Amino acid sequence: MGCCQSKEGKRDWKPLDDRSCTDIPWLIFFLLFCAGMLCICGFAIATGAASRLISGYDSFGNTCGQKNTQLDGVELSGRDMRENKYVFFLEPCNFDVINRRIKSIALCVSQCPSTQLQTYYDLKQFANNNGSQLCTYDINPARYTSHSERQTKCPKLPVPPSKSVPLFRRCIPVDIACYAEFIQAFVTFVSDNSVLHRITAGVMASKEIIMGLCVLALVLSLLMMVVIRYISKVLVWILTILVIVCSIGGTGVLWWLYADHRVALKNNSTSVFGKEVASDNVKALLIYAIVATVFTVVLLIVMFFMRKRVALTIALFHVAGKVFIHLPLLVLQPFWTFLCLMLFWVYWIAVLLFLGTAGTPFKNNSTNLVEYKLEGPLQYMVWYHAVGLIWICEYILAFQQMTISGAVVTYYFTRNKSQMPSVPILKSMGRTLQYHLGTIAKGSFIITLVKIPRLILTYMHSQLKGKENACARCMLKSCVCCLWCLEKCLAYLNQNAYTATAINSTSFCTSARDAFVILVENALRVAAINTVGDFVLFLGKVLIVSCTAFAGVLALNYQREYTVWVLPLLIVCVFAFLVAHCFLSVFENVVDVLFLCFAVDTKYNDGSPGHEYYMDKALMEFVENSKKSLHKSAGGARDGKEMESMTRGGGTLA
Repeated sequence: MGCCQSKEGKRDWKPLDDRSCTDIPWLIFFLLFCAGMLCICGFAIATGAASRLISGYDSFGNTCGQKNTQLDGVELSGRDMRENKYVFFLEPCNFDVINRRIKSIALCVSQCPSTQLQTYYDLKQFANNNGSQLCTYDINPARYTSHSERQTKCPKLPVPPSKSVPLFRRCIPVDIACYAEFIQAFVTFVSDNSVLHRITAGVMASKEIIMGLCVLALVLSLLMMVVIRYISKVLVWILTILVIVCSIGGTGVLWWLYADHRVALKNNSTSVFGKEVASDNVKALLIYAIVATVFTVVLLIVMFFMRKRVALTIALFHVAGKVFIHLPLLVLQPFWTFLCLMLFWVYWIAVLLFLGTAGTPFKNNSTNLVEYKLEGPLQYMVWYHAVGLIWICEYILAFQQMTISGAVVTYYFTRNKSQMPSVPILKSMGRTLQYHLGTIAKGSFIITLVKIPRLILTYMHSQLKGKENACARCMLKSCVCCLWCLEKCLAYLNQNAYTATAINSTSFCTSARDAFVILVENALRVAAINTVGDFVLFLGKVLIVSCTAFAGVLALNYQREYTVWVLPLLIVCVFAFLVAHCFLSVFENVVDVLFLCFAVDTKYNDGSPGHEYYMDKALMEFVENSKKSLHKSAGGARDGKEMESMTRGGGTLA
């Protein structure tokens, strides 16, 4: 997109759809990388990994439901399993959490046991009646009761009833006690199993409340978007007052509930389990009350020092509210992006599972069982697949940013809003698909290059925890922190580069350079406007989480005898924050795009004939208010030079 000069000298903005502006080599590189990921998927399917994953395979290299070939050195391989279509594990509850697998011999059987089998005689009767042998293939069913190796080659007694999964033909135990063992193995950090039992019981007892509060968080986020759209002028002050009231009121309610529960605990005459639950609630309420008090004090101090700059954000939010009026489909951007990410994650996990069963079969000498392993260069396919997860996820997020930038730029640089496209979001999406895929490929690849070493160092730190010395630990943490800061700075620069690309249709590097120059020229404005804007949106997130948590405290208070509040309330608060972040991050992107458009507008236009501003009148008032506030806070000398450079005319947008 860009701006052209008319015969009368007045600037008229219009899209510049020029294929030469696209980073075509990067688009080709990205497409080749995606083709490589598809080749990995094809390799896994062609080598039978997909068939082994879906149909299942035993511990001797036989795929269930088909005729198999003999493997060298494996006596029980090469069997005809066309009648045996289900995988049965001798010890289905023996989970290896570290290696993410079941530590048990697997067999192909014709039927899963639907009832509990108590003795080896029951195993023999089941095999004779159904033709399904639950011991290894080298033991005849007639010898189940007398074989010397029956304790290692037959299932552990009693055999729990099981049923097959519809898609993956595995015999899964029906008894939930098996899954309880897995949960206890998974949460190894919990040393007191009674605490785990009470927390799990609390979640199960309050599952309806948790679901209702999650829906409430979604509704509050949508209401916040409606508030931003229609009453943006008073939004800042409303949010500020509500956050103060909710923070102070919520803190007071928590201290009151703590005192009430503490008195009730002293007078509690219920069972031992009820006293333990009440004691856990008192401790949880005390922790929540202390955290809420500290948070409220810090919040009030920050708001006191930022009170003069809060008013500066009102005009910018007012313009952003107008953007949502003209572009209502912006609200749906998180849903579309989340849907694309979910579909890709499903594909990525499926291929990863395929790769887990791909490769060459070999006999493990320690267990005498068959395992599959990728050898030679093929073992690096998993790493290639992992890089693809990061890059393509970043690519999908960058596509959303480019789409939002293109739509907001169209709104900002269209003087007559009635002449805008009927659906600007779809129009922007079409331009991105046609001209800017290479740009977002390059931008997302840069983020991937920074994120990969950060994740590797984070993994190394977690693996070496407790083994490295203090100096090495400090260096690792410092490197991770520096890479995280670099990643955030590059992500912010990328977002502004996409906006510059939407304005001028330049390549990624050119757009990033132009955006960086503009941001440096307006450094004080970036600090004042973006910081205050992000802070106000953070207040919106705090308001949504606070209201949801407050409703959760009131709802869970009616189940004080049966429910531990720690985990249910934590789940609800985390979900509420994630939902609020998804919705309000779109508004944050709109504010950032508007600011860059405003900076470009003031840099190349001065309001004179032929150099008219594109900005909204409310934004012009914002310019004057910002100028006055900056002069008061910094003495006016440095800020005056900045404002002078911003209001000089000349130059072109293209």
